[in-house]
Amino acid sequence: MNTYTPAAPRLSGLQAELWAAVTGRNERAAADLLFTALDDGLDAETALLDVIAPVQARVGAEWAANRLSVAQEHAASAIAERIIAALAHRRPDARATPSLGRVTVACVDQEWHVLPARLLAEVLTLRGWQVDFLGAQVPTPHLIAHLHTYGADVVALSSSIPTRLPAAHAAITACQAVGVPVLAGGAAFGAAGQHARRLGADAWAPDARSAARRIADGIAVPAMAVGRQQIDDLPHLGDQEYTLVVRSRPQLVREVLAQLESRFPESASYTEQQREHTAQDISHIVEYLGVALYMDDDDLFAGFLTWTGGILGARGVPAGSLLPVLDVLGAELKDFPRSTRLLGQARTALDALLAPAGHTTGASDDRSDQSTLLPDR
Repeated sequence: MNTYTPAAPRLSGLQAELWAAVTGRNERAAADLLFTALDDGLDAETALLDVIAPVQARVGAEWAANRLSVAQEHAASAIAERIIAALAHRRPDARATPSLGRVTVACVDQEWHVLPARLLAEVLTLRGWQVDFLGAQVPTPHLIAHLHTYGADVVALSSSIPTRLPAAHAAITACQAVGVPVLAGGAAFGAAGQHARRLGADAWAPDARSAARRIADGIAVPAMAVGRQQIDDLPHLGDQEYTLVVRSRPQLVREVLAQLESRFPESASYTEQQREHTAQDISHIVEYLGVALYMDDDDLFAGFLTWTGGILGARGVPAGSLLPVLDVLGAELKDFPRSTRLLGQARTALDALLAPAGHTTGASDDRSDQSTLLPDR
C-alpha cells in the first residue's frame, strides 16, 4: 500500500483525537487511532513526528500551565511510549533493511526524559540504520563499554534538562576519546545548539528529522581525544566556583531555609510537607546555579528563574517568593564573583517579569500540592 503524508487539517484532526485519547487515559483508543491511520496509508515517520510528538509537546505545555496534573502528565506520557513501542512492530514491511551503518542512541546519565531519543531511534530505524537504543539514564562508563563491544558510526546523545549538561560533557568527551563522533540533541543543549557546541559535540540537531539528515550526511570521526578533560573546553572551571557551589548545596539549602521566615514571613505557616517541597525547590535553584557556573552562562540561570516564575504563577504561588531565595544565596556567595554575577542577572530578569504585573512577594494560601520547580513533580 502506498503511504501518504496527510494535509495539515488531517494532521490536526489526528492530533486532536490522540490528545483526547491520551488525556482520557484511553490507551486502546489511542492505539486504534494510529493503527487505523497506518492501515489507511499514513507513513510511520509522520505518525511519530507529526502526530505523537506534537501531542506530547502539548502535554508538557499543559502541565506547565497547571491544566494537567503530574499524574495526568505521567499517564499521557506512558501511553505515548507504549504506542511508539507497538508501532515499532506494527508494520515491519515499512522498515528499511539496515544498510546505512550503526548508530547508538542514548540519554545521558540521570536524564529520564526518554521520548525524544526514542523518536529518533525509530526514525533512524525506519530510514535504514542499525540502531542500538540504550534508553534513559545511561551512565557514561556503560555507554563506552557498549561502544567497545559493538562499535558505532555515531552516538546520538539526548538530554532535555540543562542540569544534565556536566554529565553530557563527560559522555561527549568519553565517546570522542574512543573515536566515535557525537551528535547532541534535546532541549538541554539550547534552542540553537549553543551548549552542544560549547561542550565540543561534533554535531547538533534540533529535531529527529534534522538529526537523521545530519547523520546521513556523515559526521567526521573526531581526532583521538585521549587525556582531554572538561576544563580544556571550559577554562573558567579553573576558578573552582562550580565545584565549591555544588559541594555546598546542602549547606546553602539549610541556610536559605533558616533565613526564609525572616525574609518571607508567610513561610512561617508552612506545613511540614510544604517545607519539604520548599527545600527541594531551593535545592533545585542551587543545582541550576551550579550548571550555569559550569557553562558560565548568565541566560541559563536567568531563564530558569523566569520560567520558574511562570510555573509558580500558574499555580497561584507568587513569583516574588523567589526573591528572598536569591537574596540569601547572594549573601552566602558574596565572595564568589561569577555566582554573584549570575544571581544579579537572575534578579534583574525576575524583577522585569514581576514589574509589569505588579506582583508582590506574598505567599499563596495553598502550597500543599503545588508543583513548583522540580520537573518530575
